[in-house]
Amino acid sequence: MREKVEIFVEKCRETAILPRYAHEDDAGMDIYAAQTVVIEAGRTALVPTGLKMAIPDGFELQVRPRSGLSLKTPLRVPNSPGTIDSGYRDEICVIVWNSSDSEAFTVNQGDRIAQFVLARVPMAVFTEVESASAIGTDRGGGFGSSGVNDVAAPVKAGGAARASGAKKKSRKTAAGEESK
Repeated sequence: MREKVEIFVEKCRETAILPRYAHEDDAGMDIYAAQTVVIEAGRTALVPTGLKMAIPDGFELQVRPRSGLSLKTPLRVPNSPGTIDSGYRDEICVIVWNSSDSEAFTVNQGDRIAQFVLARVPMAVFTEVESASAIGTDRGGGFGSSGVNDVAAPVKAGGAARASGAKKKSRKTAAGEESK
């Protein structure tokens, strides 16, 4: 059984619908439009939910797109995942972009427009050091450095080949020893 976290909710519009899970084991809960909003082609709009919440300290609500809405309509949640912080007490609105270049799209009152996922958020404590790469392991690279498709990559004895053909750089471990 999952942990349950109480979130206090105020309906600030009569048309508001409380978030709900479609299935008991879902990670995300559906959130609903509290009013009808017409979003012109290529434009972005705020869709009000009619809800204000008191999220417990140490948690956030992440706003994420609904897969069916993204697949079947031109609507997108561009800042996904959006964060609703525990200290935010105003009405929650969802930023929605109509990616169509020619047609307006109407979000009707009561439409499921996105989903919330409740997440723990520990507080980070930053400690300045001389060299971050001297701590732990540096995986090397980023921004697509691991390639695109592992299916076509040939496997060599002793490990997988790198798709880019780049040689692995030697690094110093935290103990100062060189590794390859």
